[in-house]
Amino acid sequence: MSRHPSLPVGSRPREVDHDQPLETDPDHMTDGDDDIVEEVAPKTPALQMDWDDGGRPAAGKSGIELVQALVKRLPNAPGVYRMMDAAGNVLYVGKARSLKKRVTNYAQGRGHTNRIGRMIRETAAMEFVVTRTETEALLLEANLIKRFRPRFNVLLRDDKSFPYILLSGDHPSPGIFKHRGARSRKGEYFGPFASAGAVGRTINALERAFLLRSCTDSVFEGRSRPCLLYQIKRCSAPCTGEISADDYAELVKEARDFLSGRSGKVKSEIAAAMQQASETLDFERAALHRDRLAALSHVQGHQGINPRGVEEADVFAIHQEGGQSCIEVFFFRTGQNWGNRAYFPKADPALGSDEVLGAFLAQFYDDKPSPRALLLSHEVEDQDLIAEALSARAGRKVSVTCPQRGEKRDLVDHALDNARQALGRRLAETSSQQRLLAGLAEALGLPVPPRRVEVYDNSHIMGTNAVGAMIVAGPEGFVKNQYRKFNIRSEGITPGDDFAMMREVMERRFSRLVREHGPADGETVPAHDDDDDTALPAWPDLVLIDGGQGQINAVRGVLTELGLADRVTAVGIAKGVDREAGRERFFLEGRPPFTLPVRDPVLYFVQRLRDEAHRFAIGSHRARRKKEMVKNPLDEIPGIGPTRKRALLHHFGTAKAVSRAGIEDLLRVEGVSEAMARAIHDHFHPER
Repeated sequence: MSRHPSLPVGSRPREVDHDQPLETDPDHMTDGDDDIVEEVAPKTPALQMDWDDGGRPAAGKSGIELVQALVKRLPNAPGVYRMMDAAGNVLYVGKARSLKKRVTNYAQGRGHTNRIGRMIRETAAMEFVVTRTETEALLLEANLIKRFRPRFNVLLRDDKSFPYILLSGDHPSPGIFKHRGARSRKGEYFGPFASAGAVGRTINALERAFLLRSCTDSVFEGRSRPCLLYQIKRCSAPCTGEISADDYAELVKEARDFLSGRSGKVKSEIAAAMQQASETLDFERAALHRDRLAALSHVQGHQGINPRGVEEADVFAIHQEGGQSCIEVFFFRTGQNWGNRAYFPKADPALGSDEVLGAFLAQFYDDKPSPRALLLSHEVEDQDLIAEALSARAGRKVSVTCPQRGEKRDLVDHALDNARQALGRRLAETSSQQRLLAGLAEALGLPVPPRRVEVYDNSHIMGTNAVGAMIVAGPEGFVKNQYRKFNIRSEGITPGDDFAMMREVMERRFSRLVREHGPADGETVPAHDDDDDTALPAWPDLVLIDGGQGQINAVRGVLTELGLADRVTAVGIAKGVDREAGRERFFLEGRPPFTLPVRDPVLYFVQRLRDEAHRFAIGSHRARRKKEMVKNPLDEIPGIGPTRKRALLHHFGTAKAVSRAGIEDLLRVEGVSEAMARAIHDHFHPER
């Protein structure tokens, strides 16, 4: 391999093959991130540098000594660096215009904040990727941060994709749908919206305004008469020819114009049509246009601020208080406000507003399309670089500004006020939650307030579709990304045996916990990370079981078998006499069953935890039951995918008719070969 000209003699670089994933610790890999370098800089001759014991200058060193040894051989080129601890966990991901200069700052050993100093002391290894430009380094940095979630970086906690409105373009009669995820379907996408609820409300109003269909293509093709939506004047029923193709295309055009920002034009045209219908004494048609105008006014009335001078922009405002940060984001598209959302990124309290906001922006648009303008409440360090990176990704100019006056400044101030209020509510809720956890610890005799509480419940109907559920709560409330469901698998369990189901759930949960997070024999449960008060530990401090003495005995038996009886506190919560709320009995090892005062806030807190576990268990059970109810026998045949399944059902009508068909009949179906026909026939007639 030829030596890279920017690397000093003696180093041993290794080129990254863009067709292969970036080499990382397998424990930190996540699905869908294999071609991380290819996604960010597909043509960048990136170099990943490391040194083994034979040539690595930092062999056997850590902390400041390792950094000082590495800096001598780094190139004066842009790139991304990773700092890792002795276990291989990524501590920090950063980008630099010059890797040599940036790491030199770490090597000086003075002038660092407590956070940076602690990070350097824990560093046992570093890895580097050289990029062509600083823009590519910024994009790669954001990708790596989201992938590894390093402890010392600013982390975007809530990273769900945004919902959009889709006006389909792959059907003669386009429909209007809610869409989330990859934009693989042909059509026009409008958004983003702040929540799925906002999309649903908007679509409902648009159905009344434009009478567009919202049914699936399969339902559309199978209709023989108009559905209920036609009767309540929310669809024009193109499926059964109640409206001509040209008239329906005109409705689609009006909807497209409205969603594209030309709402004034659309409203004036509808108003003119209403007036004309009224003059010709066609009052029924005039009333229809009147209802459409009212629906459009309803849409715009629920969008809040609709600025005149901002066509397409995202507004970001950050407020810091009590060691926490809140970033409020408003979305403006086609001159309309499509909602807002508050984010609470994880960041060191020592970081300023500009630093947190700058790190947040790069991660926020890592997998989302950017608008033409970003309006910020604070100037950020890499503002021009962020604009350049977003412009390169979008293929058009994206401006990033911090307006000081005018309408844009009013929008930023409005977002800042929302951020201030959102953070105030969160701080109040967190304080209340911490007081409740402290009260729970006192009531149960725990040495310290729990930071991770796991609550378990089971749900089934006469033993069918049995599901176990686990919810998690911490100092900041319910942690829904930690919820887990357990489909009961054991065939030896008697239907309805709650004790056996709870044993299976506990065995699977804690066996995996021991396997993935320790502790091994002779070790103790890993302690909390004192460096991060908001970090949620992997091990629960308290386990609450929805059940009485029988359930808690089953749980203790499992914990004893796994050697965790003295390490996990399990408490059973049995419903009181006549299953009356407020009379719950608690079952705790070493204490006789007891109750809490009826109006004790801790009791209400426990009831809320139990009710959330019950809600999640019921929902999981219903989802599994629904899946079983709509399960098709054709799904069990190997080689039958959606296309062949659709062809068979179109030809025979039902799966039962397919099961009765002979091989000759099956061969008449498009896409079914002789071998496949025999496989289908043999599946339904195994005795032959």
